[in-house]
Amino acid sequence: MTKIINYGVIGCGMMGQEHLRNIALLDGARVQAIFEPDAGMADKAGAIVPDAVFYASVGDLLADDALDCLLVVSPNYLHVEQLEEIARTRPLPLLMEKPLYTDPDHAARIDAVKASYPAPIWVAMEYRYMPPVAKFLNELESATGGVKMLTIREHRFPFLTKVGDWNRFNAKTGGTLVEKCCHFFDLMRVALRSDPVRVMASAGQAVNHIGETYDGADSDIWDSGYVIVDFANGTRAMLELCMFAEGSRYQEELSAVGPKGKIEALVPGPGRFWPEHLGEPPVSQVIVSPRAPKGPVALEIPVEEALLEAGDHNGSTFYQHQNFLAVVRGEKPVDVTLSDGAWAVRIGHAAQKSAETGACVNL
Repeated sequence: MTKIINYGVIGCGMMGQEHLRNIALLDGARVQAIFEPDAGMADKAGAIVPDAVFYASVGDLLADDALDCLLVVSPNYLHVEQLEEIARTRPLPLLMEKPLYTDPDHAARIDAVKASYPAPIWVAMEYRYMPPVAKFLNELESATGGVKMLTIREHRFPFLTKVGDWNRFNAKTGGTLVEKCCHFFDLMRVALRSDPVRVMASAGQAVNHIGETYDGADSDIWDSGYVIVDFANGTRAMLELCMFAEGSRYQEELSAVGPKGKIEALVPGPGRFWPEHLGEPPVSQVIVSPRAPKGPVALEIPVEEALLEAGDHNGSTFYQHQNFLAVVRGEKPVDVTLSDGAWAVRIGHAAQKSAETGACVNL
């Protein structure tokens, strides 16, 4: 009989609860222990996994002998401190939510953990596992003949309300181009198979959160921008972000072009936000458009209803956990390493700096 893998979960807010629902769909896995300091969120988590043991601190959770692996889904600004505590105390296989860190000065601390951590660490870049994005990545080379230009557009809803409003401030999130966009910078590196050398950005607070104050502090989180990234292999990519565009049919649109043709992926946002009067929510698509002979071919990429109901990320959280579980069982290597997670944050910080200063930032 296959051993049941017991998770310890640190942080069970909105995203943490999505993880709980998806772990419940896995064969051979369960949530054993939870640390969630907010009483309201703890109650919601307990309703999802009523058999889990709740602990009063990270240290208490780490002392649970039944644990086989860990999942960190705490607010961004706590990630490095909690990663270091885990490394010192109980370095189990770990799935670490993005962004890996928030302050550029934390990069050296991540390097120190990477050098000594004895177990696998997987950074949660779940956008790789959205079925339409996975299809896009798999067919990228054959459809384009070698990508030269990559464009990622996210037109979506504003930041949701989080406990203590921590996501309204750059200091606690790392900034929008880190918090939200590290996913897209990760996809750029995967798709283009190269590391970035130069970043240029224009971004800011255009519509959302203007005039909002929390405990006397003005919200400074950005809601829109453009980022251009040059890569070492001569390719280039662009990100377009707008967080006041929830009326869009598709939330993410990816486009890659090469000498042979173009491939696109169209990904809808969370089904729970789709208005009932518009009928069924849109279905993801992948479109291949060869240069010759011309003739775009569109393929729908449906996602199982149970996975759509379990979270807001097009089924990707489930597939990410499937793969992480295989790592915990020793059946495969980590897909998204600490280095990958650090690169995604590094690009985001360079984009934040470029937008703030108006200068191009070399990496």
